[in-house]
Amino acid sequence: MEEIKEIKGLEEKTKNGDLNILLKTLIQQGPKVAKNRPLVKIALAAAENKMVKDGKSRLKTETATPSGIIRDQTAMSLAMLNSVSRVLLECKPSDATYEKAASILGKDLLVEKNLRKEKSVDFKKKFGMHQPSFLLISPTKGCNLHCIGCYADSDYHVISLEWDVVEKMVAQAEELWGVQFIVISGGEPLSYHSKGNGILELAEKHPDMYFMFYTNGTLITDEVAKRMGELGNIVPMISLEGWKEKTDARRGAGIFDKVMHAMDLLHDAGVLYGTSLTATRDNAEELLSDEFIDFLFLKKHVALTWIFQYMPIGRSYTLNLMVSPEQRKWMWDQSWKFIREKHYFVADFWNHGTVVDGCLSAGGHGSGGYFYIDWDGHVSPCVFLPFTPVNVKDIFAKGGNLNDIYATPFFSSIRKWQVGIKDRTKGKNLLNPCPMRDHNADLRKMISKHEPDPLDPNAAAAIQDADYAKGMDAYDEAYEKITDELWEKNYVSQNNGEQK
Repeated sequence: MEEIKEIKGLEEKTKNGDLNILLKTLIQQGPKVAKNRPLVKIALAAAENKMVKDGKSRLKTETATPSGIIRDQTAMSLAMLNSVSRVLLECKPSDATYEKAASILGKDLLVEKNLRKEKSVDFKKKFGMHQPSFLLISPTKGCNLHCIGCYADSDYHVISLEWDVVEKMVAQAEELWGVQFIVISGGEPLSYHSKGNGILELAEKHPDMYFMFYTNGTLITDEVAKRMGELGNIVPMISLEGWKEKTDARRGAGIFDKVMHAMDLLHDAGVLYGTSLTATRDNAEELLSDEFIDFLFLKKHVALTWIFQYMPIGRSYTLNLMVSPEQRKWMWDQSWKFIREKHYFVADFWNHGTVVDGCLSAGGHGSGGYFYIDWDGHVSPCVFLPFTPVNVKDIFAKGGNLNDIYATPFFSSIRKWQVGIKDRTKGKNLLNPCPMRDHNADLRKMISKHEPDPLDPNAAAAIQDADYAKGMDAYDEAYEKITDELWEKNYVSQNNGEQK
């Protein structure tokens, strides 16, 4: 077959050349490649060989970087590639899903990065760091569910951000920063409507951008799934708390079954989708059990899973639901087992700092990062750090733009801290990178200095609660002892060997 000869020739070129050569050809050939298993296998094998080779090369040349970090990053890249493999070989992605994943996720965001590189030159001259890599927007607080401990304290009362503001943020993120990746949260994103538009219209109006949204899954109908399959540039991440009993206990009776049905609809429509798992002290072992993760990846066809550890913010916040330091260590071990041994794309927002150079909040300190904008326009460093020094609507009303938000002193202070804490800890804070979760005393000092407004009464109460501060400090100290040992064992002592 002529196509096989062509790909085999490209495979040889890719072994010693640019992965982009192969990717461009796959894009040019279009969705028909996804239907040809021999072609897919040859292409994926070439990509895997290139990643492994690059990882080995980095181990020899990047002597200042602990080899454990390079191994982590290589393993995560291979897990991402395996997700692509599973989607192409075990699922039937729609033509639009294939085209957008290849051209935007593959070529634009992971390989060429041309738009980001172009915008980084002027940005770095002005600010001394690389620009943020994405925005996280919660355009509505409204939600059709009322989950226990909701970080956003969402309910049935709809408060939404105006469509024009959402559109302007997305357009400026692309224009000023070269952003082509937008994350949508809530409330429930599928319940957002303004001027006749919702998040599906947002994806349709920006076909050169990729949108990922966190959803409870209950509003995904057959019609919605088919439209997402036709768009191709929108990826739902469906929330679960574990098996049926624990999911329904937090989210409501019957929700687990509705989510399973929604996944089937997405699979049938050729949509790329994943799950969002919130680990608490009560469900961590179930959530990251081999049985549950295997079920999601092998039976329900998820492409990736985000793990969020419960943060003591939002509705009825409590330190008692946080995973213990020992559970968090177990989660670290378990997640890397999934990545290294099973090649599942499992990403833990707190435990995988070595992959993304630490904390990503406040726009990030050089390797990418983000801001969080809520339904009122309030901008905060992170969805889990509920304090805001500025409102995007006020900035726009004064003729300003997203760069004015980036330059806000509170955000600048956090970025300076991100760089400084790595220097002070000789890099090991990549294992406990979060200012809110892992260095709360440092965060309180920054809040005291810059006086950002709490996003809600829960945040206002927490910052004034002496017992809350004492509990967070105790947690930080206990987990720091664990990470010190992890760092020594896996990133210092094992610097020339394999990670344990």
